[in-house]
Amino acid sequence: MLPCMRIEYSNSQDLSNSHDQATGCPGGQSLLGEDDISNKLRRLAAQIAEIHPEGLLSFVGIHTRGVTVAERVKEILLEMGREVQIGTLDISFYRDDLDHKLTNPTVQASEIPFEIEGSRIVIFDDVLYTGRTIRSAIEGVSKYGRPSKVELAVLIDRGNRELPIQPDYVGHVVETERLDRVKVCFKEHDGEDSISLIPGI
Repeated sequence: MLPCMRIEYSNSQDLSNSHDQATGCPGGQSLLGEDDISNKLRRLAAQIAEIHPEGLLSFVGIHTRGVTVAERVKEILLEMGREVQIGTLDISFYRDDLDHKLTNPTVQASEIPFEIEGSRIVIFDDVLYTGRTIRSAIEGVSKYGRPSKVELAVLIDRGNRELPIQPDYVGHVVETERLDRVKVCFKEHDGEDSISLIPGI
């Protein structure tokens, strides 16, 4: 399988985005390059700023690349003069398919250094697929308190949902088949920015 890739499997094989395995970047059919990704991140920032024109913004990024998306959108919003606080969440132990993992989960630190109770939270992930990762993230955030509202921002929406979960903010929508894979590479982890589609076999 592919260190820069987040792989989502259907049903009981739907893995967390903290278990990326890869052989390198790029690969497959190119969807977005560096400039495209930058534009999509700015689109996310603009959407959020439009809905939340004032006040402190509270972000929670899902490890691993959801954190990267949240950090990059935060930097754009800071340039716009907005205040943003950010936390990170590992959803490994909140998944409904934990007993059916293909491998043992690699747990990363969750850190939410602000009050969740009564706050409006935006959860970030790189790719939205079945919705199971987001369901787990909502459960994980709820362990810290009861937010007044939870919104979802994703860089890529690839469809094929298994749960009734939809994003509030989307960078790019791509049509995929269930066995396709979307590979997201970021400079912070992989040395380059690229997003590719690997067709299922």
